Amino acid sequence: MEQINTTTVDKVVDTSPEKPKTMRPIVSIGTGGIVTDAHLPAYKMAGYSVIGAYDLNPEKASEVAANWNIPTAYAKLDDLITLGTAEGAVFDIAVPASEIANILPKLPDGAGVLIQKPMGESIEQAAAILKLCREKKLTAGINFQLRRAPFMVAAKQMLDAGLIGEVHDVEMRVVCQTPWNLWSFLFEKERMEVNYHSIHYIDAVRYFLGDPKATYAKTMKHPKMMELAQTRSSIILDYGDVIRANVSTNHGHDYAPDEQECFFKIEGTKGAIKIQIGVILNYPKGSVDKFRYVLDDGKGWRELAIEGSWFPEAFMGPMGGLQKKLEDPSYNYVNSVEDAYRTMCVVEACYVSSASGATPVNYDL
Repeated sequence: MEQINTTTVDKVVDTSPEKPKTMRPIVSIGTGGIVTDAHLPAYKMAGYSVIGAYDLNPEKASEVAANWNIPTAYAKLDDLITLGTAEGAVFDIAVPASEIANILPKLPDGAGVLIQKPMGESIEQAAAILKLCREKKLTAGINFQLRRAPFMVAAKQMLDAGLIGEVHDVEMRVVCQTPWNLWSFLFEKERMEVNYHSIHYIDAVRYFLGDPKATYAKTMKHPKMMELAQTRSSIILDYGDVIRANVSTNHGHDYAPDEQECFFKIEGTKGAIKIQIGVILNYPKGSVDKFRYVLDDGKGWRELAIEGSWFPEAFMGPMGGLQKKLEDPSYNYVNSVEDAYRTMCVVEACYVSSASGATPVNYDL
């Protein structure tokens, strides 16, 4: 498709990642796959310096440190925290969600902390994390990075500029074959699909529309993936009688990559945006992102060239915003723990809705 950038769109779209005036060093608590696949590549692209790493598996930490030119790998968490405290570093936490609340009390009061999603395994754990951050006066964020992907940033800027009018329909649809075996820890989770995947989409919808009033949801197993708690979800986020907001995911579509789908669509009274999120398609090989939009100008659908993707570019945003917040406490940090807790509240409502069951159909005369 020919790529056409209208002058109006060019004026409002700027997807360059946020950066502080002075970059703080980073210490990594956890060196698992998400760190090597996304955190470290993103920080390298942005120019941040990672000065220390720790993992429960010391050999893994040493290997990652060597591969990424991190000066020191630590076998003890306390030693890494000592380094981070002395250097005024940001603590980048990427550990199992159930362990977050055990780590936060060990960090220095007033520190900068970025925590990989989800914000705990349950709403109770999320509340405990939020309480700890408040008590210790941490400048803390949760790494809900999809809202920071360049294509999402562009869509939000177009929406905020009024280019597509008043939004009345938002849809996230995933039909793919996800190789869950790449994340063995997920096989032990009672809450899987929504808490570890659709949570991204719920958070993205909140980024565009704000807090929903209620949810209608069902999350379920797949007959070929019965060892996983859930792999498919249907979620309606209730924003009243005019706005429709749906999240639909099916991670068991194994009938050829060319029929897989992953898109985020926003419709307004003056136009619409449809984004193909390529990284999800035929994972981990992936496909291309596509950002298409139509405005009420008679020119039809066109494609906007967007530089960067979800992995790893989106991971620059939560860290850059956190460091800007540390520089300027008045800065509106969109990945704050306060905002992330509200995403966790919606996730909890989805699980409650799924468990409570639907309204039975009465077929009696």
